[in-house]
Amino acid sequence: MGQYDFDAPVDRRGTDSLKWDVAENELPMWVADMDFKTAPEIIAAINKRLEHGVFGYADLTDEWYEAYQKWWRERHDFDIDRSWLIFSTGVIPSLSSIVRKLTTPNEKVIIQTPVYNIFFNSIVNNGCRPLESPLVYKEGQYSMDFEDLEKKMSDPQASLMILCNPHNPVGKLWDAETLSRVGELAKKYGVTVVSDEIHCDITKPGKSYIPFASVSETCKNISITCIAPTKAFNIAGMQTSAVVVPNQFLRHKVWRALNTDEVAEPNSFAQVVTQAAFNQGGSWLDEMREYVFTNRKIAEDFVEAEIPQLSIVKGEATYLLWIDISGLHKSSEEVAGFIRKQTGLYITEGIEYGEAGRYFLRMNVACTRATLMDGLNRLKKGILELNL
Repeated sequence: MGQYDFDAPVDRRGTDSLKWDVAENELPMWVADMDFKTAPEIIAAINKRLEHGVFGYADLTDEWYEAYQKWWRERHDFDIDRSWLIFSTGVIPSLSSIVRKLTTPNEKVIIQTPVYNIFFNSIVNNGCRPLESPLVYKEGQYSMDFEDLEKKMSDPQASLMILCNPHNPVGKLWDAETLSRVGELAKKYGVTVVSDEIHCDITKPGKSYIPFASVSETCKNISITCIAPTKAFNIAGMQTSAVVVPNQFLRHKVWRALNTDEVAEPNSFAQVVTQAAFNQGGSWLDEMREYVFTNRKIAEDFVEAEIPQLSIVKGEATYLLWIDISGLHKSSEEVAGFIRKQTGLYITEGIEYGEAGRYFLRMNVACTRATLMDGLNRLKKGILELNL
């Protein structure tokens, strides 16, 4: 038994929760936030700040910089120079600002599908076009298609790539060799790589991710990295993140972009939660990972035994299951819609992540074991009824 209780249910209905704003009979296992309370150390830090009672404009402190530097050095073996760090209210605001600043309308931004659906929004909403380089899916595993990626990078209209590291939704930890090859191609064709690394701390126990900028001097010089404590510690509503830009020229552009879009100032709690997470939250995070990856294993075993028409892609990162439904010969919209209507289980259709996700579903297992089993039984019921 660990120090923290992840089996304790938290009623999130009626709390302005995006995830839980559903009908009474519905079970939401879609959007990527967790049903666990954040680390008690973070709650204590918020309470202490709250008791002060004054919530005026905040300025960045030395402790904020040091918290990021210490965490990445100790957890991910990557030394981040203080000057590389820029505060931002979130990874998505950062991505959108960067797309807006580093492209002109009608240019192309490379993404590797199936990939986090909001990447499409950040690109399209800024007048650009997503240029998909689909990942290769073979024997239940994903890899990059370097022949296709080079073809896409060589397009003179494509000067930006958004990398997902670790990859959401497929749960892939990219290795150093793969990331190095991306960097070399990007340098060859003058492409800047924006690496979204928000899921980096939710990895299988014993496994760590590799920061893109840490792989080589090339990767360091052509990259912009978006990081945050928000996904790992379930504090997304606190609006806090950082952008790491080692290259001075790129850093100035990103700094201007974030300031122009007014997403570069912290609220009264942004630094408080970041410092508490990175300085005191390590034990909670490690126990959460154990719990979540046990949930993943339970789900994999359940699907294999009870719903053999489906298979779960073996992932080493994120609390998101990527479920292969190709054996049903029906698209993800139809399957997800039917399951929700028949059982109340609300999970995400894979087509949201690009054409490469048409025959997949995404399911969030960052929940209590009781909720997980309820969700898996509903999934089974829905699939059985679909096949009748």
